[in-house]
Amino acid sequence: MIEFHVNNQPVSFDGAEDTPLLWVLRDHLDMRGTKFGCGIGRCGACTVHIDGQAKRTCITRVSSVAGRQITTIEGLAPTDNILHPVQVAWIEEDVPQCGYCQAGMIMAAVDLLQENAHPSDEDIKKKMTNLCRCGTYVRVRKAIHRAADLLAEGQ
Repeated sequence: MIEFHVNNQPVSFDGAEDTPLLWVLRDHLDMRGTKFGCGIGRCGACTVHIDGQAKRTCITRVSSVAGRQITTIEGLAPTDNILHPVQVAWIEEDVPQCGYCQAGMIMAAVDLLQENAHPSDEDIKKKMTNLCRCGTYVRVRKAIHRAADLLAEGQ
């Protein structure tokens, strides 16, 4: 039995220890916000936070998260009525096109802003390695700058 927390709730998984965390989240915990994209950790659609850092769940074994805190896109907002500033910026800048990659993009952007409160365009380009088939990168960059401003304002 592997025990850990997802979005501040205790959970357990009684299955194969080498099961990717992605499939535990989606298939066993019914949390569908985290997406499957590539299965090799390159695209970033499966990004969540493990103990506050962005990680790709398609290559993370569930056994490696025992006792740890996982935050998914479903748990990012502080309350049901208040979105995280990155989510607000994503809406304000109209980032999503098809939306498939956006949960992972948002989780990666939150991680970036935790490390660097005011990233340059070059910082964003280096850190945001998530792939978007629709090419929303310009809007992603604008939203990250907007989110940095919102966070600086205390939102």
